[in-house]
Amino acid sequence: MLIDSHTHLANRQFDQDLPDILQRARDAGVGRMVIPATDLVSARKAIGIAENEPDVFVAVGIHPCDADSVSGEGWIDELRLMALHPKVVAIGEAGLDYYHKPPEGYTLDAWKTQQAAVLRAQLELAVELGLNVILHNRESWDDLTAQVRPFDGRLRAVFHCFTGTLDEARPLLDAGHLISFTGIVTFKNPGNMAEAAKGVPSASYMLETDAPYLAPMPYRGKRCESAHVALTAEHIARLRGETLAKVKADTAAAARAFFKAGTL
Repeated sequence: MLIDSHTHLANRQFDQDLPDILQRARDAGVGRMVIPATDLVSARKAIGIAENEPDVFVAVGIHPCDADSVSGEGWIDELRLMALHPKVVAIGEAGLDYYHKPPEGYTLDAWKTQQAAVLRAQLELAVELGLNVILHNRESWDDLTAQVRPFDGRLRAVFHCFTGTLDEARPLLDAGHLISFTGIVTFKNPGNMAEAAKGVPSASYMLETDAPYLAPMPYRGKRCESAHVALTAEHIARLRGETLAKVKADTAAAARAFFKAGTL
């Protein structure tokens, strides 16, 4: 069975044909899908989808690019309540993003401070609830890992859409964290990702689409959907010199061990 560990099924790009998207995923052998939220609104929408789909689960969190959508303390209380829902299996998508410009009214330093505070609150919530965390990184690797390492042993994180080197990831993998690969790994020039995918231990990585973004070859540039995780799995099997069955089994086992115990 394939598990798409990161698919934005609550994205408005899927509003008109979500049943078809889900059926194509199932036809491609995708047995479980996890929707990461980006803000409180998308978290509520994702839970609504998962309540009607037995193979769909949710992570609730605030994306760093939406860190300006929350303030005070009420938001973390709302997130806590949603995280207690039986279909919620993780906190996320949280993290840091230094690529996009700060929103209006924020200096760069103030924006980084806001993102860091929102991330820290979510990491603390994850520890409180015994959940793991889906992390977003964009041009923020050193600061992000500095935020996460103090939580080693208290939670596990998956660094989603990993594009770095295996040497960068190794200290995190040794601490029990994971990395996850998108369709970028199938591109003609995937950068460091191909070498990382070849060498990462089998229990330390998952597969994802990040749909509707980052469609693998031959769909690059088009809308991505959960069915495409099968293409990423096939490519990684070739890179690793392993059978497709082994890649499916290893990544499904990693996902089941990472997400809320006994849920997937």
